[in-house]
Amino acid sequence: MKPIAITRLTICGIDELPTHRNHGVSHVLSVLDPDREDPTIFGDFDPHERTILRFHDVIDDKEGRPAPTRADVEAILAFGEELKASHQDRRDGHLLVHCHMGVSRSTAAMITLMAQVEPDRDEDSIFTTIREMRPIAWPNSVMIAFADEMLGREGRLTAALQRHYAIQLERDDMFERWMTELERVREIEFGRALSKQKASV
Repeated sequence: MKPIAITRLTICGIDELPTHRNHGVSHVLSVLDPDREDPTIFGDFDPHERTILRFHDVIDDKEGRPAPTRADVEAILAFGEELKASHQDRRDGHLLVHCHMGVSRSTAAMITLMAQVEPDRDEDSIFTTIREMRPIAWPNSVMIAFADEMLGREGRLTAALQRHYAIQLERDDMFERWMTELERVREIEFGRALSKQKASV
């Protein structure tokens, strides 16, 4: 993300925030549940700019818990535009993106920002970077679908997400158990479909 003078990227969950308070974080994107209290730990961070977004981490609308909307992803892209607009005011920066566990909303948000600032970058390389940054990454598929459309990636971001899911499912069966418990079987099936296609060739 050098074009916006961000030289360091971090993804984490709420419980990990204290470990980053002395890491020179300059910008924070917090993605929280609508009814969750705001973490107080940011009062211990160095001066920084922070944006708070609130929406649920689901992929299907549930009673009282709607899935992320186009407007939610628009807000992430607006955050990215603000970073780009302010790049002349600093030499470098450290962007921290977090959600509840640093698994789904935050990884989807970081992928969106990376795809936004590097429009010519190959989608698979973005997901490779995300896995290196956050090995437990399982990006929210609804968010990625909106980002794909809004950034004009013409389905390539979603296709790379499917390959990412397949890699994660092959890497550790924890993901299948975890996402099943979270009622996100549709994402598991999406990743498994690619493996089945390869097996049938």
